[in-house]
Amino acid sequence: MSNATPSPSATAFRAARDHLLTHREQQAKLGASFRWPRLTQFNWALDHFDRLAREDGNAPALWIVNEGAGEQKISYAQMATRSNQVANWLRGLGVRRGDRVLLMLGNEVPLWETMLAAFKLGAVVIPASSLLTPEDLRDRIERGHVRHVVAGEVHQEKFAQVPGDYTRIGVGKPQPGWTAFEGGRSGSEAFTPDGPTQATDPLLLYFTSGTTSKPKLVLHTHQSYPVGHLSTMYWIGLKPGDIHMNISSPGWAKHAWSCFFAPWNAGACIFMHNVARFAAQPLLETLARCHVDTLCAPPTVWRMLIQEGLAAWRGKLALREVIGAGEPLNPEIIEQIKASWGLTLRDGYGQTETTAIVGNAPGLAVKPGSMGLPMPGYRLALLDVNGEEADEGEVCLRLDDRPGDAPGGHPGTGRPLGLMAGYEDSPERTAEVMHGGVYRTGDVAQRDADGYYTFVGRADDVFKASDYRISPFELESALIEHAAVVEVAVVPSPDPVRLAVPKAFIILAQGSAADRAMALDILAFARQALAPYKRVRRIEFVTELPKTISGKIRRVELRQTEASRRERGEKDAHEYFEDDFPDLKT
Repeated sequence: MSNATPSPSATAFRAARDHLLTHREQQAKLGASFRWPRLTQFNWALDHFDRLAREDGNAPALWIVNEGAGEQKISYAQMATRSNQVANWLRGLGVRRGDRVLLMLGNEVPLWETMLAAFKLGAVVIPASSLLTPEDLRDRIERGHVRHVVAGEVHQEKFAQVPGDYTRIGVGKPQPGWTAFEGGRSGSEAFTPDGPTQATDPLLLYFTSGTTSKPKLVLHTHQSYPVGHLSTMYWIGLKPGDIHMNISSPGWAKHAWSCFFAPWNAGACIFMHNVARFAAQPLLETLARCHVDTLCAPPTVWRMLIQEGLAAWRGKLALREVIGAGEPLNPEIIEQIKASWGLTLRDGYGQTETTAIVGNAPGLAVKPGSMGLPMPGYRLALLDVNGEEADEGEVCLRLDDRPGDAPGGHPGTGRPLGLMAGYEDSPERTAEVMHGGVYRTGDVAQRDADGYYTFVGRADDVFKASDYRISPFELESALIEHAAVVEVAVVPSPDPVRLAVPKAFIILAQGSAADRAMALDILAFARQALAPYKRVRRIEFVTELPKTISGKIRRVELRQTEASRRERGEKDAHEYFEDDFPDLKT
């Protein structure tokens, strides 16, 4: 492990962390009292993780339960030692400070060992989803300047179609030409870094799954994600010793958020439940058996859970905090979890480019539909199309030292530590989103008189109908409450009178007929749930929606399809317009 004497930067990080742990459930006040630590030389794996291993080495750091294949529980001391071995072994294979290492593994112990090892070496990790195709991988190898690849045996064959002079390391049974990861167990248990790590040195490189363009390269440093995720730790409500489960796949930023940095910042245990196919009942049984304290899952999972008669599990679970992430939560889900378990399901907001920016932290009164208040360390501004502060506008992060203008604003502390260094492949794009003293997220939100923020949609997705601004998410939230609707995406449909009208592309529940009667029922349901100017006036039943590789709906593709179809005057057999039903009252 690393030197036992904490550096000034390590001491500053620990003080900032302890400040948040001590002031739980005081979100409104923390905006004024919390300050990001000032760091110079800092390596989170050496200065923080190994310190936890020295202080309480027997505490569990990682617990993996595999369906039908037993489980593994690794302590902080074991993980620190093992990552040292892997780091020394990788160094022997030629991994050097600044080298790019592409990591394509499942939720298995070598994933965490390799991440920590690479951080200790000063290498830059490029997380890769198992869903990537050889074409995707070629793009990452080339644009990411990858020198080394660590991949599971089920993924290695993809790289046969990816040329390049990069080291190939295989977890599991390696294919010819691949070095077996098991060799890493021969490395020395004592690790000595080849020099100090600057807090601003590169650490992670993410290829975003953009909904409108080719993936961008988001670069994070040794401070922006490890230290920046203090905000995520606070939002989730993690405590030392907690058992924390986050349902997420490796390769995406949310996995680093809640399956790596946030729980280990707190000194909690990361809990994983690996199954071949998700089902609510086994998950609930595992949560109960393993006494999981905190659970974070996307709304899709929560929707599946509330169909399982959750009230019967009240008193059987150890859950203290429940979190929704990945997309905004519908109020009905929050209400049902509260009624079943007596727990408040809380959500928040952030991006690959940031850590948790806005959220409903523990103890905060949750307003239905709102994503909460700014997280400690972040100062927000909502800017309209003219760049002026407004109660609805693009969500922006203040980078200068001006006081915050929003209710509860406080003296500025400059650039938030959790913000990316920039888009590595595009200085122009970086300059575009970081000018005028703010970082522009590209998302639109509303702010009420109490300072709560409500997500409206991507700036590119919000549209006008009859001169009214329409939030696709608001309409989708209303339609999803219909018993037959499983998934929905709303886009503008060109109209000669209103300029555009809202149209919903709908996936129906199994057994529901995609016919005229169902269309009438859903349109009538929408009329009851939405104000006249927000009314969904056209629907189309589909079997799938276009999505990015990370699962985000590509509304831009639906908009293009719809515009082209209206221009041609065509109408699909499963497409229904309000005008098709004379009995519907205007």
